[in-house]
Amino acid sequence: MAKKGYLSRRDFLKAAGTVSAASLIGATRVAAQAPGQSERGSSEHPRVPTRPFGKTGVQVSVLSLGGMFDIPSNQMMLKQALHWGVTYWDTADCYGNGKSETGIGEFFKKYPDTRAQVFLVTKSDSRNPAGMTGLLNQSLERMNTHYIDLYFIHGISGIKEMKPEMKTWAEKAKAEGKIKLFGFSTHSNMEDCLLGAAKLGWIDGIMMTYNFRIMHQEQMKNAVEACSSAGIGLTAMKTQGGGPLTVDSETELEMASQFLKQGFTDKQAKLKAVWDNPRIASICSQMPNLTILSANVAAALNQIKLSAEAMRQLEVYARETACGYCAGCSRICEAAMGESLPIADLMRCLMYYRSYGEQDRARSLFAELPPATRERLTDCDFAAAERICPQRLRIGKLIKEATVLLA
Repeated sequence: MAKKGYLSRRDFLKAAGTVSAASLIGATRVAAQAPGQSERGSSEHPRVPTRPFGKTGVQVSVLSLGGMFDIPSNQMMLKQALHWGVTYWDTADCYGNGKSETGIGEFFKKYPDTRAQVFLVTKSDSRNPAGMTGLLNQSLERMNTHYIDLYFIHGISGIKEMKPEMKTWAEKAKAEGKIKLFGFSTHSNMEDCLLGAAKLGWIDGIMMTYNFRIMHQEQMKNAVEACSSAGIGLTAMKTQGGGPLTVDSETELEMASQFLKQGFTDKQAKLKAVWDNPRIASICSQMPNLTILSANVAAALNQIKLSAEAMRQLEVYARETACGYCAGCSRICEAAMGESLPIADLMRCLMYYRSYGEQDRARSLFAELPPATRERLTDCDFAAAERICPQRLRIGKLIKEATVLLA
């Protein structure tokens, strides 16, 4: 039985589908028009708003197109994203084994005038200057461009990875006109990475895991504030807050009811919760099809903010279901084990598999682990990590499940 005044789960799903369809109407009408035409027949059309990217002097769209999908065979997604004002495009040298960058390059080759409209971001898996130079030149060639707007070191776990020689390298690449801005992305120990970056003085931008589950934590709030004060542009990713395990919560229905009353789906509401913080310049979202792109654009165009009650319900829901979400604080659990075991990476693989439906990507990341590490996972006792985990994750059980699902 649902609480009085709230929807049953079945009714919620029906209503959510209705709201989802309704929320797409405005965006779908735009999609049906010829480029450059609005419903009134003029050259204007709704476009995603922009925000300052820190103190770099650059304005970026508040919604960023995540490039981890089959771009070469889905060029229409790039064209439609641009038409709606989603001009921040994110990719990496490794996405799709390079096909993501190649697909963007095909688009720029066909529509060369569009390059100046795009804030283009890509990433390097290399940590040394020679490797970074090689990957940057490869990215430039693949994407048919002479410059990258923002170049990231991909997926750091600690600020010590951002070594002084990277600063020298970035300054040289900027002087040569190959990049305009420099920074890093991070899935692990995000707060420490952000706080450290604010002190370095040479980081222009950061992409980090940031969502309704961790945005209320004091350390994260302090880290975001420190970066904002330092002028660093911030991009949020993993904003749906999916975890390696689904946890039931009665608050879910109450929360969904609040969203529906305001006309949002749960996914749209979670985006709007992040946009509620003006220090977050953009949200990077993987949008592999027009349906998701349309829904996210509709959320960005809708200027109605989440109610205080809806925000409160999100925070309560995050607390109640914390045991199903890995907050990325690998410095805690991995240190407790006394040996090098990629606990946070495995939790991320499970998240991709279960919450994002990206089974192939999860298996691919798991396959990148050394064989000796994969073998060690099957007989290791993770009790020490479980005892110290702030989220109270059942780490041992989840890792055993990962070794079966992802093998």
